[in-house]
Amino acid sequence: MAESSAATQSGILGWIERTGNKLPDPVFIFFYLIIALVAISVISAAVGVSAFHPTQIDEATGGALRIEAVSLLAADNIQRLWVEMPKTFTHFHPLGYVLVVMLGAGVAERSGFFAAGMAKAVKGAPTALLTPVVALVAMLGNHAADAGYVVLIPLAGILFAAAGRHPLAGIAAAFAGVSGGFSANISPGQLDALLFGITEEAVNASALDPSWTANIAGNWYFISAMTVLYLPIIWYVTDKIIEPRLGKWTGGASAGASADGLSLDPSAEDGALASKGLRAAGLAALFVVALWAIMVFAPGTPLVEEAACEGVSDCSIHTELRPLYQSLVAAFFLLFLLAGWAYGRATGSIKNHRDLVDMMAESMKDMGYYLVLAFAAAHFVAMFGWSNLGLITAVHGAAGIEATGLPLPLVLGLMVIFAGILNLFVGSASAKWALLAPILVPMLMLLGISPEGATAAYRVGDSATNIITPLMVYFPLILVFAQRWDRKFGLGSLTAMMLPYSIWLLISGVLLIVAWIYLGIPLGPDAPVGYSLSGVGS
Repeated sequence: MAESSAATQSGILGWIERTGNKLPDPVFIFFYLIIALVAISVISAAVGVSAFHPTQIDEATGGALRIEAVSLLAADNIQRLWVEMPKTFTHFHPLGYVLVVMLGAGVAERSGFFAAGMAKAVKGAPTALLTPVVALVAMLGNHAADAGYVVLIPLAGILFAAAGRHPLAGIAAAFAGVSGGFSANISPGQLDALLFGITEEAVNASALDPSWTANIAGNWYFISAMTVLYLPIIWYVTDKIIEPRLGKWTGGASAGASADGLSLDPSAEDGALASKGLRAAGLAALFVVALWAIMVFAPGTPLVEEAACEGVSDCSIHTELRPLYQSLVAAFFLLFLLAGWAYGRATGSIKNHRDLVDMMAESMKDMGYYLVLAFAAAHFVAMFGWSNLGLITAVHGAAGIEATGLPLPLVLGLMVIFAGILNLFVGSASAKWALLAPILVPMLMLLGISPEGATAAYRVGDSATNIITPLMVYFPLILVFAQRWDRKFGLGSLTAMMLPYSIWLLISGVLLIVAWIYLGIPLGPDAPVGYSLSGVGS
């Protein structure tokens, strides 16, 4: 166990941890927020809180459509709450990703594969290099979308523990990379296609520049710079701030024995039998990789959407590979399932198919608390949308930024901060950008900032505060991962641990976008930071 606790901590982080741990359980926080949301929606509807929709037209008046706050106690919303309750829960976006991947990861862990693999991986390697490796892999793993949360973060904890370092520091470094550095990468990917699709729609709706088309490599240079900038920041914060504060780890290389009594300590698996199991697991992993390669490169492959670029000029290979990116959750499930099964069969930890099923069932038992959290979170997110308060808040907030009259680089810096604050309450990157882009993109075009520049500024703020808000849909899952190593690790503990990352990532991101705008560096191939609206003037 760790030698430090909330009771012995001092300073601002200790205060945050102690105060945060006094908060109610996250499940009840969501229920309390729902109650507050209902009250706010009733008051807002009664006083006529509203905003003009940035793109939709009212056919009756010919002007902008007025969006009004809707009471959650209105008859149709009450009906929707009770009738659609199963749908609201089961359609909660992260739920399927988490359960599918954890089915496979549970087998890989309980068979001893993870423990043995990590022991082999760190044998003879300098432990000081674990942090940058974990952080870099986490940021590059963003191409795997949500799989990064449910695969890389728990693996980082095991990796650090196997090296004799604090597993919570590994979880923190991976969480900071996957979520805090969500937009950082060395190449465009699925997120770029998603965000630039929304940007293009905003430009087209504004009718300011009908010739402008989205280029998903439009932030390539910028996100590469983010990766270079964020890597040493995560490294420094982990090794110099977080890990010393956590204290020396003396709990061993495992989160504990599994329910069936199997040892998960890598030292117990570091022998000839473990080597035999790892070879079998390696063959299983190669089979999965080969299977996915066939589905990508073979004629008539199901994982390349060749028709996606038909009739589209300047179309990226990432657009065609969207099915591949979307299949990676299933790929991780099969990879860990087969690798864990192969390891278990070779070492004797899995004797028959019933052992395999039992391990999968045990992994679902570990996810029971997350299911309860997901139920509460899903209804809060859904009801926030039903009330229209999210759209109204975003419209008025964006209008406030427009009215500042500050120099353009500072306006972009404020936009980053605004997106970071909004991100505390609305987690989805695409949802927030769909709300903000119709206002911010045309506004910044008129002010001389390209659509690529608006997109770059938004994505900096969108990611930096992911790691400190309990309303981020994966935040409860990270808490579950941490509690497997420290049962007393609470909501305040996680927030306090991630706060230094959030502060430094946000500060560095703001400085990066401000400097980028001042210097006028292209954001990507054929993607200047400045913009000149033709036909405007006189």
